[in-house]
Parts: sequence; C-alpha cells; structure tokens
Amino acid sequence: MEESEAEWSELTRECLMNILSRLSTEDQWRGAMLVCKSWFSAFKEPSLHYVFNLDPYFDSPLESPRWWTLEFESKIDSMLRSLLRSTLLFLTQIRIRHCSDRSLALVAQRCPNLEVLSIRSCPRVTDDSISRIAFGCPNLRELDISYCYEITHESLMLIGKNCPNLKVLKRNLMNWLDPSQHAGIVPVDYLNACPQDGDSEAAAIANSMPNLEWLEIRFSKLSAKGLNLICQGCPNIELLDLSGCANLSSRDIANASSSLSHLKDIKKPNFYIPRSVFHAERYGHWRLYDERFQTDVFRI
Repeated sequence: MEESEAEWSELTRECLMNILSRLSTEDQWRGAMLVCKSWFSAFKEPSLHYVFNLDPYFDSPLESPRWWTLEFESKIDSMLRSLLRSTLLFLTQIRIRHCSDRSLALVAQRCPNLEVLSIRSCPRVTDDSISRIAFGCPNLRELDISYCYEITHESLMLIGKNCPNLKVLKRNLMNWLDPSQHAGIVPVDYLNACPQDGDSEAAAIANSMPNLEWLEIRFSKLSAKGLNLICQGCPNIELLDLSGCANLSSRDIANASSSLSHLKDIKKPNFYIPRSVFHAERYGHWRLYDERFQTDVFRI
C-alpha cells in the first residue's frame, strides 16, 4: 500500500495536470484532491478552474426537496467560496444552483473575467448580489437567473447597462399555470412568490440589452406591451422562448416579432391543460376561447 501511494504521489506535475484536467468537477472535488498532498496541491492550479460547472449534478430526472434547504445551500456556498479563494482572476464560467448572496458577492469581487453565470433555482439570491455582479463582471455574455424570484427588474437594468457583451439571458419562471409539477419539492411559499412584474422586466431588458441574441422568458407574465418593447429594443434576437406566457396572443406575438429580422427560432405559448388539473374557478378568468389559446396543442 505504501509503495502504491508513493508512486501516485511521485507523478510529475505535468502528468497530474493532464489527469486532473480530464476529470469532471464532481470527480475533482470528491476524490482526486484527496489522493495525497501532491494531488491536493496540484488541484489548486488555477488553469484547472476556468470553468466551475455543477449543472450535471442537478440534471437528474427527479429534483430533490433537500436542494431547497438552507443546509444544502450552505454547502454549495462553502464549495464555491473555497474555489474562489484560490482561483482569483481565472474563472470564466460558473454554473451552479442553490447558492446565495453570500457566495455571489465573492464572485463579483474575484471574477472580473467571468463570461458565463448560471445560477438557476436560487431562492435567496437578491438584487444585492446581482447588482455587484453587474459592476464586478463587465465581460458577462451569458446570464441564467431562471427561478430566482428575489431578483427584480432593477438589477436586470444594471446588468444590461454594465455588461455590454451580454448575448444570452435566461429569465424563466416556474410553471404557475400548473404548479402541481413542483408540489412536494419546491416550498409552497416560494411558488406563490412568482414575480408579477413581467412588463417592468421586459422594459429593463429592452432599454439596456440591445445586443441580446438569445432570450428565454418562459412563463413570464408580460403583456403585449412588454413584448413589443423587447422586440423594438433588442433587434438582434435570434431565439425567443415565450413558452407559457399566458398573457400573449398569437396575434400579439406575430405583430411584435415581425420586426426581428434575425429571428431564427421562436417558441410560442402553446398550452395543454389536463382535465385532472383544470378547475373552472382557477382558470375561468382566462377567456378560454380567446385567440391566445387557439393553438394546435391546447385541449381541455
């Protein structure tokens, strides 16, 4: 056993770098850095940490209620802060979930070269840390703040004004039309906190993000007015995802998007509401036979 350990520890640094660079983020953190002292030292090499991606860990068919707890959030924060203390200026991509303002504030301080930030499903990320990101990470070109309900149009405006290279924005909300798919996983009070100011966010996007090429706003509550603002203010959009945007009609979308000369793909808010989740008292205020619901897949 001692001889085997000695052989592993005596690998040249070049060999170690080659090995560690081929491992996933999870494998690096869970095993490789604990092999021996030389491996732990090599793990701190900044060139290994241009990208910090935990998304594969969360991309499982079943979401865990444990991910929405303060204890789990604390672990994610601790992991990110530990990484930031050693990588300094080198990190260019961060893809995590369930972090908080505590770790994102450090990202804003230590990652001036950050280009991609994906922080989906972070219930305690607020305008405070996103505003710091806006000022501290001016090279940002992709931002995913889907399912982060404490972020408002105010920090969206700051991101747009201070990050001129922003090309991709993902600001998707959970399915408030049929929240049963989140039941037992996402806390009820968080589901009920779904942002209502769709047009304010649309105005912030339109007025500050003229270079957007990819925009996802699934289940946004924006109106035709908000969509018109986006299409006028972001003329370079190539992909526009409006899935679940129940306040938009097919005519609204056609009229607004007609000005987007670069548009290649648009996902419209087609609906399918199963009888099992349909309740007249809940959906009756929708004028169900209005043109907004005349789509091929809308069936009751």
